[in-house]
Amino acid sequence: MTLLDEGYRKQKIREWYVEYSDAIFRYIMLMIGDREQAKDLTHDTFLKAFHRLEGFQGEMSDKNWLYRIARNATIDFIRKKKPLHYVTEMFTGVGGATPEDIVEAGEEERMVYDAMSRLKRSYREVLLLRKIKGLSIRETADVLGWKESKVKTTLSRALQAMKAQLEKEGYHRE
Repeated sequence: MTLLDEGYRKQKIREWYVEYSDAIFRYIMLMIGDREQAKDLTHDTFLKAFHRLEGFQGEMSDKNWLYRIARNATIDFIRKKKPLHYVTEMFTGVGGATPEDIVEAGEEERMVYDAMSRLKRSYREVLLLRKIKGLSIRETADVLGWKESKVKTTLSRALQAMKAQLEKEGYHRE
């Protein structure tokens, strides 16, 4: 295996950053609800991609590979936090968002975000990737390191849990 030229790796990461950084940031933001930490984890994702680019063999798309790195970086961040602190943040809603952000989000989006933040991590992940990011079942399985059947089952359960959570919070849509 030849070592990739550092200039090539920098250029490739720059291209990916321009193309995918907003989507990666939103994915992480929805996972942890802290804008500043999501920015840091987004940058960490691309830094890790730079260092691991040599080992990237194209077994999945560039985008899915970056989502996998972002997911792992986010999970590592969550594990390092004190579990009680993390659980408390998850149940208080929108984490690091400013009051202006909450007002701008709109009542319906806020209710959906709050309900999603109360779901277990695997449900949030599959909902984010399939329903918000629009990844296919195969792509979602690649990112999460799951079998396609697990993605389908978890998505079904996540949708039921999301509906129940929204109803519990008083959200009823005709």
